[in-house]
Amino acid sequence: MTAYSPATPGRESVPSPFQGLRRGTGTAIRRGLGRITGGAIAPYQSAAIRIGFSFTWLAYLLREWVHRNELYGPGSPLSWSMARELISTNHAFTVLMWSDGRLWFEFVYAAAMIASVMLLLGWRTRTASLLFLIGVLALLHRNPYVGNAGNDVVHVFAIYLVFTRCGQVWSLDARRRANVREDGGSCRDVVGIVMWLLCTAALVLGTVLGKVGTGWAVLLWGFVVVQAAWWLIRRYAPGEPRTVMDMVGNVVHAGALLVIAVQVCLIYSASGWYKIQGSLWQDGTALYYPLHVGVYTPWPALSHAIASSSFIVLLLTYGTVMVEVAFPFTLFNRRLRTVMVAIMMSMHAGIGILLGLPFFSLAMIAADSLFLPTSILRWAGDRVARAVPRARRKARPQVAEEQTELVHFRS
Repeated sequence: MTAYSPATPGRESVPSPFQGLRRGTGTAIRRGLGRITGGAIAPYQSAAIRIGFSFTWLAYLLREWVHRNELYGPGSPLSWSMARELISTNHAFTVLMWSDGRLWFEFVYAAAMIASVMLLLGWRTRTASLLFLIGVLALLHRNPYVGNAGNDVVHVFAIYLVFTRCGQVWSLDARRRANVREDGGSCRDVVGIVMWLLCTAALVLGTVLGKVGTGWAVLLWGFVVVQAAWWLIRRYAPGEPRTVMDMVGNVVHAGALLVIAVQVCLIYSASGWYKIQGSLWQDGTALYYPLHVGVYTPWPALSHAIASSSFIVLLLTYGTVMVEVAFPFTLFNRRLRTVMVAIMMSMHAGIGILLGLPFFSLAMIAADSLFLPTSILRWAGDRVARAVPRARRKARPQVAEEQTELVHFRS
């Protein structure tokens, strides 16, 4: 069989059977690249992840406020010298190793809570995401032997959040940008500049004193340099350089979301396949035993009632394995993906209530929100936006009534 050359004279031009496929594939690739570089993809999903993880970490810090000194402070069983020796071997980063004083620990703990609130509200999101990461690393690396899987999930995803543009919607930053566009002015973020200057000064001090390792110093200084370059280009080169920087930021954002999606799939698939290898999961009795452990039974009557039914235990045991193994394969179908995400969220809500693991459940629900459709997230956001003014309107008459009663009382 001789190869056909379209330039051969005397023959009709016969289109290649792969020509349409190549054209269609090229168009799809161009559309995909245009979508990735033209703007931050999945803005509502990334905002949901931002809100979910910052709320989870803030709730954990508030819950452990009373025990913070015993967990991560000077009163911890893992003393400061022992933690320093441990960090010298695993090369972890924590600013709590900069000083062993109680005042420094209280400052770092309070700063971690403030950074969580900043990220939750979306106020100076890019700075808040970096401070949030530093706060998470500071506490979890100080004493890695406390906490549960929820802390590990927050630990991993806090790193990914730094590379996302998670403040595009549902944030004070988005509200500020919208107000600037309506006023027709330029957005000069003086507060953000001051915050980055303070962070840079702290990083300079830590680097000079040798408190930051080489690898972490390169990473943190890289963030500072990128942020400075971003500000300079937005300020003095608003043309093509700014467009290129926006495209690069969008690509990095898309890559970070892809890594988050892959990480969630790995968590579920690894958990499911390891469960399959266990004999208790194979015979359907695995969930019977934690329902009788006092640490994991905040509602003993409910736990014992479920454990008393062998059919329910069997159904929950096999169902858990099935949905975890099948989760990565259901993401390619939109409707099936939505149903599976709802099942996984319900499963984690049950784990949080039944087994007393609320922070692990909140962290996984926040991770699962990445796969929710935009329509559902926008619907939920509209509901919340409507509920807030309604609550304000209900509170105003009560305040007016209290003020009226106070005036009558004084008269």
